[in-house]
Amino acid sequence: MKKITMLLLGFIALAVHAQQPVEGSTYFLPKTAIQFHIRVEKTVYEPGELALYSEKYLKLKNVSMEPRTSYRVISVETRSVGVPDTAKQHMALIDKKHSIISLIRDDNGILLAVNTIGRRTEAPKPFVSAAKPAPLNPHDFMNADILAAGTRPKMAELIASEIYEIRESRNQLTRGEADNMPKDGEQLRIMMANLDKQERALLQEFTGTVEKDTTERILTFMPNKETSRQLLFRFSSKLGMVDNDDLSGRPFYVTVEDLHYLPTLNLPDVGKKSKEESGIYVNLPGKIRLSLFDGTQLLGKFEHYVAQFGRSESLSGELFGKKFTTHIVLDPVTGNAQRLEVVPLQ
Repeated sequence: MKKITMLLLGFIALAVHAQQPVEGSTYFLPKTAIQFHIRVEKTVYEPGELALYSEKYLKLKNVSMEPRTSYRVISVETRSVGVPDTAKQHMALIDKKHSIISLIRDDNGILLAVNTIGRRTEAPKPFVSAAKPAPLNPHDFMNADILAAGTRPKMAELIASEIYEIRESRNQLTRGEADNMPKDGEQLRIMMANLDKQERALLQEFTGTVEKDTTERILTFMPNKETSRQLLFRFSSKLGMVDNDDLSGRPFYVTVEDLHYLPTLNLPDVGKKSKEESGIYVNLPGKIRLSLFDGTQLLGKFEHYVAQFGRSESLSGELFGKKFTTHIVLDPVTGNAQRLEVVPLQ
C-alpha cells in the first residue's frame, strides 16, 4: 500500500510539473501571399437618336445602331502581404536568463520586432477612378429651328447643317478670315474650345455616346510550390471578371518559378555559440518569379521574396544572454531580419 501511494505521489508531481507554464510569449512568423491588383475598364456605348441618318447627312460610315457594353483588362500590378503561418508558431523565452525585453507583434500575432519598435505594413490607398467630365446635352446647343423640327429626318438635316457651319467658322478663325476675329491668343483659344464643344454635343445625336469607367479587383494568390500553370481568374469582354467555373470567360493563368535564391543572415561574432535557445526565429525568404498569361499571351512577370520558399533560422541564445542583447526589426511580409543590432550589456 505504501509503495502504491509513493507511485501516485510521483505521478501527481510529474503532472503538476508538466502543467507549469513556460516563461515566454508566443508569436508567428509570416508566410507570403501575393495580391494581384487588376484594373478593368468598362465601356458603355449608347447609339445616337439620329444614328440612322449619319451616313446620309454627314457621310459617317459604320455607326453602330445597337447599344453595347465591353470590358478589358488595362493593367495588372502585384503586392506581397504577410499572413500568419500556423506551422511557424514559436515562443520567445522571456526569463532571467534571456535579455528579451519586448516583442512587438501585429494584430494577427506576426512578430515585427524584438527589443525595439517594429514596422507595420501600410495598407495601400483604395483605388479611385478618375473623375469623368459632365456629359453634354445636345439639346442645349440646338437652335429654335432644330427644336421645332417635326420629323427625325428634318431634325437630322438641320443638325448636320449646323455642324457644317460650326466647322466653317472654325476654319475661318484658323485662317484669320472671320468677321469678328479675337483680340488675342487667349480669346482665340476660348472661341475654338466653344466651337469644339458645340460640334461634339451635336455629333452625339448621330455617333452616340461612349462612357468609360475603371474599377480595380484584388485577387489573393498563395504560392506554395512551383507550378507550370494555375488558373487565377476568368475574364469576359462582355461580362468582365466571372467565376472560375464560368466558361464564358477566357482563362488567365499564373506560373510560379522558384529562383533558388535566399538572402544571407549576417550575424555578428559573439564568441562561442551558446547551447541555450532563445525562442527567436527569423525567415530567410526565397525569391520567386510569377508570370501572368492571358491564355497563351504573356502579360507580365513579377518577382517577390516569399517566406514559404525559404527556411527559418533560430537565433542563438548568446545573442540574448547575459553579455549581449539584440535588437531586431523583421519584415512583416517575409519575416526576414531587416535590421539586426547586437549591443553589449554593461
